[in-house]
Amino acid sequence: MSDHEHGHGHLHEHGHEHRRHGFRHRLAHLLTPHSHETADKLDSALESSARGMRALWVSLAVLGVTALAQAAVVAVSGSVALLGDTVHNAADALTALPLGIAFVLGRRAATRRFTYGYGRAEDLAGIVIVLTIAASAAFAGWVAIDRLLDPRPVAHVPAVAAAALVGFVANEWVARYRIRVGRDIGSAALVADGLHARTDGFTSLAVLVGAGGSALGWQVADPIVGLAITAAITLVLRDAAREVFRRVLDAVDPALVDRAEAALREVEGVRGVGELRLRWIGHRLRAEVAVVVDGDMTVRQSHAVAVAAEHALLHAVPRLTAALVHADPAPVPGETDPHHALAHHTPA
Repeated sequence: MSDHEHGHGHLHEHGHEHRRHGFRHRLAHLLTPHSHETADKLDSALESSARGMRALWVSLAVLGVTALAQAAVVAVSGSVALLGDTVHNAADALTALPLGIAFVLGRRAATRRFTYGYGRAEDLAGIVIVLTIAASAAFAGWVAIDRLLDPRPVAHVPAVAAAALVGFVANEWVARYRIRVGRDIGSAALVADGLHARTDGFTSLAVLVGAGGSALGWQVADPIVGLAITAAITLVLRDAAREVFRRVLDAVDPALVDRAEAALREVEGVRGVGELRLRWIGHRLRAEVAVVVDGDMTVRQSHAVAVAAEHALLHAVPRLTAALVHADPAPVPGETDPHHALAHHTPA
C-alpha cells in the first residue's frame, strides 16, 4: 500500500435509536459513548433483534386471543363480515412467523458465503407481509361485494359489535406497538407488519359500523363500509410496498446521506468527500465512503484520518453499525487518477 492511499473499516455497534414518522422519517440522534470491544459491538444489534422478537411474540399472543374470541361469536351469529375479520386477525398473527425466522437468521454470524450476514432475510419477510396485506385487501373486497349482492341479516348484533370493537382495539394497539419498535430498530418489515395490523383494525371498524347499520335495519351498511375500508387498505398497501421494495433495492433516506457527508466534512484532515454509499442490511445500516486527504500524508497519518472519519459517521448516522472508509490523495496538477488508470487497463 502506498503512503497516499488507505482503506479502513470495521464493524462497530451503537445504541442509537431514531423514530420515523410515516415513511418520510425524521431523524433524532442521541450522543452516547462507544467502544471497540467485540462484546460492545454485538450488544446493540442483539438488543434490536431481541426487541423485535419480543414485539412479535406479544402481538402474536394478543391477536391470537382476539381471533379465538371472534371465532366464538362467528359460530353463534353467522356473521360473514366478522368471519372475514377473524380470518384477517389470524393471518396477521401468523405473519409473526416469517419475521421471527428473519430475526433469528439475522443473529447468525457472517460466513465466507454470506459475507454480509443474513440480515436480508428481513427484507424477504417484508415481501411476504406485503403479499399478505394484498391478500387481506382482496378478501375484504370480495366479502364486501358478496354481501352487497346478497344482503343477509345478522344475528346477535350486540355480540358482533362487541367482537368487532375488541378486534379494532387489539389491532390498533398491536399496530402502534409494532410500528414503534420497527422504527426504533430500523426494521422496515416490522413496520409493514404493523401497518398490516392497522388494516385489520380498519376491517374490524367496518364490521362495527355494519353491525350498527344492521341494528337499524339497513343491511347494505356493512358491505358499503367494507368497500370503503378496502380502498383504505389499498392505500396502506401502497405505502408498505413502496417502503419494503425501496429497502430491497438498497434505497436510503437522502437525509441520511446529507447527514453523513456533513459529519465527514467536519473531520480534521478530510479535504473532500468522494463516493458515499449507504445500505440497509436488515435493520442495520452499513456505509462505504472515500475521503480526500493530503497527498503528502504518510500511511499512519491517513489511517488516523480514516479512523476519525469512521467515528464521525458512527456518531452522526443512527443505526449505522459498520463503516468502510477509504482515503484518496488530493490530486496534483498533471497527475493521473490511479482509479481511472486501473479502469482503463482492466480486461473486459
